[in-house]
Amino acid sequence: MYKVTIINDGEETVIHHPDFNGIKAVTGDVRIGINAASGFTFSILPNNPGYNLIRPLKTLINVQNVKTGNMEFEGRIVMPTETMSDAGVFAKSFICEGELSYFNDSVQRFTRLSTNPTARTILARILMNHNRYVADDVYDKTFQLGNVTVEDSTVALNSFIEYDATLETIKTKLLDLLGGELQIRKENGVRYLDYVDRIGETKPTEIRLAKNLKSIQKEVDPSTVITRLVPLGKARESTDADSEDSQPRVTIAEVNDGLEYIEDSKAKEAFSIVVKTQIWDDVEVPEVLMARGKSFLNKNNRVQTKYSITALDLALINLDADTFEVGNYYPVINPVMGINESLRVIEKNINIINPNQNTLTFGDTFKTASKYISDAKKSQKTIQQLTNTISQQSTQISTISNDLSTTKQELSTTKQTLESYQSTTGTNLSEVSNQVVSLLGVVEDLQQAIADIESVVTVEQIQLMQQGISNNADGITTINEQLVNINQTIDGLNQRVTNLENPPVEGGTV
Repeated sequence: MYKVTIINDGEETVIHHPDFNGIKAVTGDVRIGINAASGFTFSILPNNPGYNLIRPLKTLINVQNVKTGNMEFEGRIVMPTETMSDAGVFAKSFICEGELSYFNDSVQRFTRLSTNPTARTILARILMNHNRYVADDVYDKTFQLGNVTVEDSTVALNSFIEYDATLETIKTKLLDLLGGELQIRKENGVRYLDYVDRIGETKPTEIRLAKNLKSIQKEVDPSTVITRLVPLGKARESTDADSEDSQPRVTIAEVNDGLEYIEDSKAKEAFSIVVKTQIWDDVEVPEVLMARGKSFLNKNNRVQTKYSITALDLALINLDADTFEVGNYYPVINPVMGINESLRVIEKNINIINPNQNTLTFGDTFKTASKYISDAKKSQKTIQQLTNTISQQSTQISTISNDLSTTKQELSTTKQTLESYQSTTGTNLSEVSNQVVSLLGVVEDLQQAIADIESVVTVEQIQLMQQGISNNADGITTINEQLVNINQTIDGLNQRVTNLENPPVEGGTV
């Protein structure tokens, strides 16, 4: 499924291929995220053609999905580790980093930009400074300015670029202030850096229970919740001659009934009191500060939910239209956990040896406090409904189990009566005895079926229970019908035994 190639001075060597039995890596894992350099770790044995060809920081490497033709990873090898096991087996392991890490190889030059520069202007200058430093490197580390769509008129960007590492500069001058996401894009051999509000798109391919969802873990992080926000504006000039560093700031107290904070009542109900501050150095007017604070609380006061999912990528075997890509949204459906929404892939881990173990991390789901409370209550109600349904099923199963035991006892008694009568009278009752033995076998099969139902309640069965359509219910109905037939047969057999024990006085047949 995946091909791994190393490049030294333009010369390519394949070190792993799904179709070449002799060219294999022992392990290989790709990690792809958002606004972070991709990573790749792998290990190879001495018989691999690339074992002695790898040079740290100079050997390039890529991982290609041979099914789709997409490059899952492109970058360089940075750290080797050579080992020998207690069995005398030698191996080398390597850590690789993606192309975004090339920005760690340069620093910026001091630059004064125009007043209130745009994001595009800042990024263009950062890339120009970076390219100057790496222009004469042994391989291409340069980036061209791509699409820039991030804008925020409420944030004043710094006009100065200083002597920091390039990647750190991009983070502090743009990402930390405006948000947005970075994307490396290649066209006609040219490497572009896009800076956009959000990468990816919404896809219809479902990740659904009992289809392609193998496992799911839901993690709720309320650590970013604010129930009381203290907005702070520009520092006031201190009247204290002894104060050199600490200065009071503009607050909202004079326009907020003497209170320096604004409160989210729903969040407070859910999480009690959590107080945090936010500073706007450019705000001097309390009314403006109040508006900024309310806007900030509304946009940022969220409970973050993250999902770690193992899902089968059915596109690889042509059963789904889309493969799973970082940044895209996909419908995730798991009725048992109350999940039915489009979630975004924020990280993807690829196992090049066993692709069925690939994992996806979904995030960007931010719930307001009121939605968090509502969902919690809904989940509790769903669990209670499932509990009640399973309890009802268990009661019905128990009743049927008791009926089966009674039926089996009656059949055994009938069998003993037949054997006794046959022994006493010498009458041939083999046909009737065989019927009783057959019925005993049916009862034992039904008892085993009941035991199977009691021993396992699968996720799919619970899902069907939740929808009011239980597989067990169908099975129980069938068993009930069979019990009625068995009991009717037993009644007939008992009547025949009675007729045998009390033959008619004048004629008649048994």
